[in-house]
Amino acid sequence: MLESDHQGETKMRIGFYEKNGPAREVLQIGEMGTPEPGPGEVRVKLVCSGVNPSDVKARAGSRPITVPRIVPHSDGAGVIDAVGAGVSQARVGERVWTWNGQWKRPFGTCGEYIVLPQAMAVKLPDHISFEAGACLGIPAMTASHAVEVAEAGRDKTLLISGGAGAVAHYAIQFAKARGAKVITTVSSEAKANLAREAGADYTIDYKRENVGERVRALTGGAGVDAVVELDFSTNARLLPDVLKPRGMVVIYGNSKPTAEVPSGFCLQSQITLRYIFVYELTEAERARTIAEITHLMNAKRLVHNVAKSFPLDELAAAHEAVEQGAFAGNVVIRF
Repeated sequence: MLESDHQGETKMRIGFYEKNGPAREVLQIGEMGTPEPGPGEVRVKLVCSGVNPSDVKARAGSRPITVPRIVPHSDGAGVIDAVGAGVSQARVGERVWTWNGQWKRPFGTCGEYIVLPQAMAVKLPDHISFEAGACLGIPAMTASHAVEVAEAGRDKTLLISGGAGAVAHYAIQFAKARGAKVITTVSSEAKANLAREAGADYTIDYKRENVGERVRALTGGAGVDAVVELDFSTNARLLPDVLKPRGMVVIYGNSKPTAEVPSGFCLQSQITLRYIFVYELTEAERARTIAEITHLMNAKRLVHNVAKSFPLDELAAAHEAVEQGAFAGNVVIRF
């Protein structure tokens, strides 16, 4: 049992870790004091917490601990149950989704409550489940921003890698909403079906097909206008085979610390490499992603892929599932 840290007289259940390491060795379940909202803040009684690859990597050691305890996870969804000074009482009872819950903060969404600046709790439409809401902060915001940076439009063709993955599944939908043609890579027929359900025009099984040959065939030999890339360190070698001159690569992930870039091709073809990092969007960029996500949800045009929901007591298993890529889609903790 943990100390309350003087955050409140009542206690809440949390998942936490006090050192970096493997999930089953460092993740614990306990209690701490329920936080109280300060000026400009809201308290969210969480129903679900999203488990993202970046959360798993942070626990493993990509973000070394500098505080006594970390309550992990960036994303969550629930209901505002208290507000601080300067926040309208009308927000109490509002269904919301959250972002950056544990970015530069020790206490994220892996607990029954979280306190955040009110802008970080965004209204969740009544018809969207809390499980889906807990998948918007990193996956959907990354996807929306990536598609915007890629300049998707009616005259553009995009190659979106890993079309059944959490980010790419949303990226396909945002690209199609902007009128673009979408080609995506998958590793099985089941994942191809998920990508097609999201709106992909063409799927390429990279385990059975030559990606470059298929892209050239689908684009009349021209190549795509932009690539939205989840693992640049692995897939950079494909660029000469898939990307047209003056094309763009929008990079939101790497599996290795370095990438071998075909620099001769990139130089001669005047390729643009754009890295994006969802945690550090500008206020204007974030406002646009939230507006796009909200618009498509309200229009009932956004398909969500919650692959698995775990109870808090199975937090380690949830982290392992994300680490191992056990499910195509999002993994959430349900309180």
